[in-house]
Amino acid sequence: MPRKRKTRPRSQLSAPRIVAEALNLIDAKGLEGFSFRVLAKKLGCEAMSIYHYFPSKTHLFDALVDQCIAEMDFAVSGDTWLDRLRHIAYEFRAVALRHPGFFLYFGIYRMNSRKALGFLEFLLRPFEESGLDDETQARHFRAVGYYLIGAGLEEAMGYAKGPSAAEPVSNEDAARDFPAVARLGKFFSTDHHERIFAHGLEALLSKLEADAKAATP
Repeated sequence: MPRKRKTRPRSQLSAPRIVAEALNLIDAKGLEGFSFRVLAKKLGCEAMSIYHYFPSKTHLFDALVDQCIAEMDFAVSGDTWLDRLRHIAYEFRAVALRHPGFFLYFGIYRMNSRKALGFLEFLLRPFEESGLDDETQARHFRAVGYYLIGAGLEEAMGYAKGPSAAEPVSNEDAARDFPAVARLGKFFSTDHHERIFAHGLEALLSKLEADAKAATP
């Protein structure tokens, strides 16, 4: 009697598993290395099976954005609006470091889905509590946003990991011909990122706090 061939059971698909695997794939390979075909291979299914859960890449990426937002811890209570804003900034930075591949998309994503708009609404509350007028709130909000996005892109996938010149200058030549770059360059390394981030953030928050105090009758 012929033996029955053992077949490997198919991996159970679900929307959360697809999202998790997609994030892992993008963080490892970058946005340019992502496709439903590559994701399906990683999941052990056909690409069409993914479309059952997400009709397009845009729908999937919306879910990835939602996942990044969900990973942030906003459970801060009993603090001032400035403390809450500082906490939010560090949570945003943590997402960039946790998902370096996807942050290139997340950082410039237009927050116009319901989940994303709720996220923005939450982010704006500390600015509202500052007592500043709407236009000044908007300016500070955008300035902090520019900083967080720029810092996130730089730390997650920026200068240290970016493309290099075809003929990079040697350390010896750089020390001789570009002394300022050589002198300060050691402070640009990743082990200084935490302090640099804090320095820039506190400068922005100090200006925001000063404007809020000046606006208080």
